[in-house]
Amino acid sequence: MGFPGTWMTESESVVYRVVPKCACSTIGQIMFYSDHGKFFDGDIHDSTAGLHKWAQEESQPLIEANVTAHQSYAFTCVRNPYTRILSSFFDKICGIQRNGKRYRGKLVPMLIQKYGIEVGDPKSGFEFDQIKSFRRFLLFARDTIRWRRPMEPDIHWSAMSGHISTFIVNGGSYDNIFWTEKFNEGMQSVLDAVEMPHEVKLDEIPRFNESEGHGPKRAHPVEDYFDDLSMHLVYEIYKRDFQLFKYDFENPANKMPTGEIDLEEVHAKLGD
Repeated sequence: MGFPGTWMTESESVVYRVVPKCACSTIGQIMFYSDHGKFFDGDIHDSTAGLHKWAQEESQPLIEANVTAHQSYAFTCVRNPYTRILSSFFDKICGIQRNGKRYRGKLVPMLIQKYGIEVGDPKSGFEFDQIKSFRRFLLFARDTIRWRRPMEPDIHWSAMSGHISTFIVNGGSYDNIFWTEKFNEGMQSVLDAVEMPHEVKLDEIPRFNESEGHGPKRAHPVEDYFDDLSMHLVYEIYKRDFQLFKYDFENPANKMPTGEIDLEEVHAKLGD
């Protein structure tokens, strides 16, 4: 199994477990910059050199040796489940991807046919009933996670606790888990804990958002997308995420955490 989704700086200053839709582009670029004094030219997910990634075969023994011996500071970043699943919908389902095509080829046509989802058209300014379509997408996301039908769950909407647990189960442990909603504070706590070849000044770092600008803009406040049934579905899918990472299930309008993350609890509950 190893450590899928794990990135490490070439200097081995820090190890990061990627959680999709949780500032991973910005974090990856900060790691790249901390080693090389410059940003990767392009989307950091496309880099094949300059940053160790589990997906690169030659990086695997280095990451495995480091993580199992806990040689470097290890961290990850989480996000409110309500805003994360909404972001996945607008980016992956409604948006046109970097290659100019729809995400995962036949996925969107299948959703239109089986779930009655509309995604809009860039030519007409993405006009469609966002709330109705999003709630139907939620049913699909639940079906993939609960029954693995009509497909396996996608990394962009599978639970954060699932991503984070593989690192623990296979022998890693986290020194820090912080919130996207308090990004500068959390990322600074990582930078303060490690020595890096190049100093990173967070207030000068741009936000790298791979999903921005290629899909419809969210037309309503977050809470408008979630009625009672939608909230029930979200809780069914992300119960552990709400509990472990201290987010407010009762109020979709409140994206901020309501308590501190207990790392011991995370390791105990996700290490089974």
